[in-house]
Amino acid sequence: MSSKAALVFRVAAVAEALSWAGLLVGMFLKYAVKLGEGGVPVLGMVHGVVFVLYVLVSLSVAKPLGWRPKTLILALLSSIPPLFTWLFESWALRNGKLDGPQRLSHGGVGLFVAKTPEPAAA
Repeated sequence: MSSKAALVFRVAAVAEALSWAGLLVGMFLKYAVKLGEGGVPVLGMVHGVVFVLYVLVSLSVAKPLGWRPKTLILALLSSIPPLFTWLFESWALRNGKLDGPQRLSHGGVGLFVAKTPEPAAA
């Protein structure tokens, strides 16, 4: 069901971006401010788990959402730079990549469907 696939992907994308940001803050506190560990071991583990989940979710939702290989590669590459998964998720939502080909029959939002005018009543 594409609407559930899109929701799972969006949650994974935002979680991956936030875990990246948390890890960067922890590394800043550890290395720049010299406040000790700063939670880097925990944040590193969390980010690693969320990163792997994001990759698995991206691979899992590509077919239900009707992504072409180029879109899937962009989704996977966006997991490398910090916060790019969030940017990719926003781009995918704007461009209809999160409304799969079966969006209407499976309860998708249909945000990017051209509406046909209704016939005028006599």
